[in-house]
Amino acid sequence: MPYLHVERRHVEEFLQAGDIPHTVRGGRTYFQRAEIDAWASQRVLRLPGEGLDWYHRKTTAGTREQFPEGALIPVLLSPAGIDLGLKAKTKSSVIRDLVALADRTGRVFDARELLESVGAREALGSTALPGGFALLHARQHGAYRFDGSFVVLGRTFQPIPFGAPDGRATQLFFLVCCQDDRIHLHTLARLCLLAKETEVVAGLSAAADPAGAYAALVAAELAVVPPPEPVPRAKTRRQP
Repeated sequence: MPYLHVERRHVEEFLQAGDIPHTVRGGRTYFQRAEIDAWASQRVLRLPGEGLDWYHRKTTAGTREQFPEGALIPVLLSPAGIDLGLKAKTKSSVIRDLVALADRTGRVFDARELLESVGAREALGSTALPGGFALLHARQHGAYRFDGSFVVLGRTFQPIPFGAPDGRATQLFFLVCCQDDRIHLHTLARLCLLAKETEVVAGLSAAADPAGAYAALVAAELAVVPPPEPVPRAKTRRQP
């Protein structure tokens, strides 16, 4: 499954461990795309440190064509997509406010459908992570939903219960809007890595305005993003 950024042997290992949704009919193994999408997203959000580092390297290599410089933030996010004053106080109102923020970019084809899909994904399991942030996204992905891939970020005035594994309330909410799973899974891995290996959550919590929040994200990404591989120089023939 190339879009999962893993090799066939890894999928076989998941099957042997009973760790990936599938059905067997007539001796053949079948996967349903919707189930795999949800499983893969949740798995990325729960990867431990070493596993996250490994997967992030795999997804970085697998998306080098889309992001030749390595950095995602300058491509997927802008200060205009950041709202540090969300008035939401419940999970449903956070989802509604984030979808409205995404809709204001003009890149969402059907905001009502997106709202339903994000809500359905959240019902499968919270996308909140330890540390006070969440990575919301639609249950399924497709080019029909967005005009290009992008991310928006919202911060509520006060932390709210969102089902984080550490039991803490959540105040920072990303909505990841990607056209395909390859970019989607890489974006989740990158944002998880930034939160775990940098002080970006504290920076976003203290940011005074969207420009400051954007600068904090860019700086954090520069600290962890692998530099692009140098292009080999063509050999020149020496003149006789």
